[in-house]
Amino acid sequence: MSENTGGGFIRRMFANDIATDLAEGRVLELAEIYALDALSDDERAMIDHYIEDAPEGPEFLERVRQARETLAVSFAPEHEPPAELFDNIMARISTEDTSQPADEAANLAPSGPVVDELAAARTKRDESRRSSGARRWLVGAAAAAVIALGGIGVGAYVSAQNDPVNQVLQAQDVQKKSAPVPGGGTATISASSAKDSFVVLMDGVAPAPNGKVYQLWTLPKDGSAPVPQGTMDAETLSKPAVVKGLSAASSVAITVEPAGGSSAPTTAPVLVVALTA
Repeated sequence: MSENTGGGFIRRMFANDIATDLAEGRVLELAEIYALDALSDDERAMIDHYIEDAPEGPEFLERVRQARETLAVSFAPEHEPPAELFDNIMARISTEDTSQPADEAANLAPSGPVVDELAAARTKRDESRRSSGARRWLVGAAAAAVIALGGIGVGAYVSAQNDPVNQVLQAQDVQKKSAPVPGGGTATISASSAKDSFVVLMDGVAPAPNGKVYQLWTLPKDGSAPVPQGTMDAETLSKPAVVKGLSAASSVAITVEPAGGSSAPTTAPVLVVALTA
């Protein structure tokens, strides 16, 4: 997710926990998952407490209202799952879970009061499975409807948590360094020891000359040969690149190489940035 600030786009990413999102001013982005009740009791209470005095409170509640209204309009009776669906699924599961032939199982089955207890337990278990299955069905469909009809909170939240770039940038121990690139622009290195990875983001850097690409390298701590970590052409230059293996690297270097990259540097680095392990 991004917003235009007039001087370019700033990526707004979700953290791995609600408290951090609130602390960093992302309460509005949480409105849709609040509306879907896709939160724990503690998380919901945390948001409720936050919006009591927050200036974004009215806008947050309006987004929650709109999301719930969208769901109410979207789910017409004809779109409900077939009534027999869960019964059919559970019947199939029960059949496939049987590990013994029917006649052998019958011979080994207990009788009397034990049978009644087992039957009651199975009924209770099946009811629980149907209930939880129905809830998963509705929450999943609700999320799809909100996203399809304009809501972004749930999709953005889930994708952000699974995004390797976001996992590094939102890590508790992330450390950032920026360095000027000859010819203009900067390279920002965001490193996380916990994720054993770092992210390289080029900003305002002109593409390499025709027939050339920028290539990333890590310089190992043991002094061995530079390790190639991918190339950046005109199309990918402005996109963040994730590199794993932070613990084994002392620095990251950038060279200009022939299109397609090289197995070893063919030019002197245009930039070398020390990594914080």
